[in-house]
Amino acid sequence: MSFKVLQPGLLSLLQDLGRFGQHEIGLTSSGPLDGEAFAWANRILDNAANACAIEVNFGGLQLQAQTDSYICITGAALDVTINGANKPLWHSHKVVAGDQVKLGYSSQGCRTYLAVAGGFNIDPSFGSCSTVMREKIGGLNGLKLAANDQLPCATVPQHDRLSLAPQHQPVYAESAHLRLVLGYQHSLFDAATKARLQHSQYQVTDRSDRMGMRLQGPSIDCPSQQMLSEGIALGAVQVPADGQPIVLLNDRQTIGGYPKLGSVIARDTARLAQLRLGNTITFEIIDLYQAHTINTLAQLKFDATPLLHTKD
Repeated sequence: MSFKVLQPGLLSLLQDLGRFGQHEIGLTSSGPLDGEAFAWANRILDNAANACAIEVNFGGLQLQAQTDSYICITGAALDVTINGANKPLWHSHKVVAGDQVKLGYSSQGCRTYLAVAGGFNIDPSFGSCSTVMREKIGGLNGLKLAANDQLPCATVPQHDRLSLAPQHQPVYAESAHLRLVLGYQHSLFDAATKARLQHSQYQVTDRSDRMGMRLQGPSIDCPSQQMLSEGIALGAVQVPADGQPIVLLNDRQTIGGYPKLGSVIARDTARLAQLRLGNTITFEIIDLYQAHTINTLAQLKFDATPLLHTKD
């Protein structure tokens, strides 16, 4: 009872919500870069929020079902076929043993999520099945998916067929507006530097990955570069000596000694993770109360958005 990997694509990783409470032993949180698309894939299948799914970077994944089940694919726009027939994203689809599921390559965005009813049954490592290749933990032996890998799951012969209406589906643009909560080190940066950050545009560079998005644009000046290493939060905007900011993501190192302006809210790191090389970013500084409000309203909207009953 599993799915067999026929072609793994450029980079496909098993992920659940992430690994928490392990920073003290040097393990990062990992988890899906686009938590919103991941959450929708599981909700459309009525899965637990932490059910293990596949994060597909740029596409190319091909699977063969070896049991009867249901799948849902969300996130970056790409072509999906089951046995050669085109299927929409943000819908649940029935598959039976022998069916072949093929994902093309993304045309908008770059991270896609493939979930299965009940989630993939992967043994957790340090409390999570999320894959971190640098640490070689999670997933299947801490590695990206490879041809002939077997992904165990339950047989699900009957299931509600649900979908997310187009007006509720995220739109992946070529730019993102990131809201930033200042951290306690923000006093190291003068007022002119903070103003320049909010009135400048930055581009995603080719040195971006699951650890962090390296940006290029107007330099951020910080007179103090000698600091003790300390814990790093998701979304932290770290400023190395060259003044080019790095927004740290799910596979970030657990400690670091560069100065940090603050952290981008998680709702926005999800959109950041869908940007491609050369796409642009702007920043806006907000306070903690605004961040709480944004997060609360987004969660209320997610919970209240109805799903549609559909057919193939």
